Amino acid sequence: MNTPTPRTTTIKPAATTGARPYESYVYAYPHKTAYRALEPRPALRDLWAGEPVGALSLYAHIPFCEVRCGFCNLFTRIGAPEGLTTAYLDALERQAGAAREALEASGGAPRFAAAAFGGGTPTFLTAAELERLCDIAELRMGADLRAIPLSVEASPATATADRLAVLADRGTTRLSLGVQSFDDSEARAAVRPQRRAEVEAALSRIRDARIPVLNIDLIYGIDGQTERSWQRSLDAALAWEPEELYLYPLYVRPLTGLGRLHTNADPAGAGAVWDEQRLHLYRFGRDHLLAQGYEQVSMRMFRRLGAPATGGEDYACQTDGMIGLGCGARSYTSALHYSFDYAVGMSEIRSIIDDYIARPAREFAFADVGRWMDGDEPRRRHLLQSLLQAAGMPVAEYRARFGTAPEQDFPVVLRRFAEAGRLDTTAGPERLRLSAEGLAHSDAVGPALFSDPVRALMAGYDAK
Repeated sequence: MNTPTPRTTTIKPAATTGARPYESYVYAYPHKTAYRALEPRPALRDLWAGEPVGALSLYAHIPFCEVRCGFCNLFTRIGAPEGLTTAYLDALERQAGAAREALEASGGAPRFAAAAFGGGTPTFLTAAELERLCDIAELRMGADLRAIPLSVEASPATATADRLAVLADRGTTRLSLGVQSFDDSEARAAVRPQRRAEVEAALSRIRDARIPVLNIDLIYGIDGQTERSWQRSLDAALAWEPEELYLYPLYVRPLTGLGRLHTNADPAGAGAVWDEQRLHLYRFGRDHLLAQGYEQVSMRMFRRLGAPATGGEDYACQTDGMIGLGCGARSYTSALHYSFDYAVGMSEIRSIIDDYIARPAREFAFADVGRWMDGDEPRRRHLLQSLLQAAGMPVAEYRARFGTAPEQDFPVVLRRFAEAGRLDTTAGPERLRLSAEGLAHSDAVGPALFSDPVRALMAGYDAK
């Protein structure tokens, strides 16, 4: 995967909504830095007993990239020695067998409503290996990839014609390309070795493959980036008429290339100056895309009006039910979110991958690390992941699930959001929705909804 993930060392208590606008990118709650080793390890068949399995999501994680970008703190390693990808797919197949057995033991026939391949870079795999990955999803897990939305992430260098042909034939409905910038100097500043000509060639191959939805990822806040250069990247992307565009603010995180280059974690100078620069570029990019016929789905996601919604929506699985395959994937039941160990440093990642591929099938029948979703955590998760969508949250939906209203459960933080102008006062009493500026500050709104226990666990996480 070529998109940024959260910097977790700056999470602060949600005392006010006047926090910096870029606290962290919240794409899942709780974040893996709040996970801890599970003792004793629960059996998957017990975790899934009684869970609804009729509309699951499937995610397969491929932890390999040809290079590691300077901003990236994803769980991925650079390159793969001879035989490693084969061994990884062998382990993925063993894990799939254990997961399927646990789902079938729940008493119902598991069915999948959506699937995604992420990473890393799934297209790091060869065309033959991508065929095998699809076979694991279909034959081992039972996901009918041609009948459900399937989203796959790629990089320009690995979006080759043979790989794209496999993905198109196996039912891929959405291809997300990590471009970040069409400006070669900005790509170098982000420590991303690519040239615009290579990006354009990859986009041409993707369009030739006729995958229904093309998403292009772009980043703003790169050192040296200006409004004019940002518009040039936006317009270069728009020339391909992508069905989706994701606009990501740059983060500089520990243990990354940029983190080592900028020890003050701020390449643009004082924090407030960089915040204002990113906010300005965000607003400019948002307004530019809206004027070009795109609708805003979240702070980051924009969809061309009339384009199909085929699996590219910001992940907001408020009702749980997700199976993750691979050592960087997470799985969700209503009671537990679980995964494997998490790291950013390359030596630690290699060690985790080595442990994963060495596991016998029986060891995949248990959850290793995770976070129990007890107390008010399900309410927080539902509110957080709904509120960060531009459409907001129907209050009746929340009330039907939990028996209470959000203002009853979270009166203080919602009042602070309202006082800071983060809520849309025109939405009416039955819809809770962020204002335009609330969406702009999504990376502060999300962390403000973290529970104190989760916040403490994240603060206590020893980065590795």
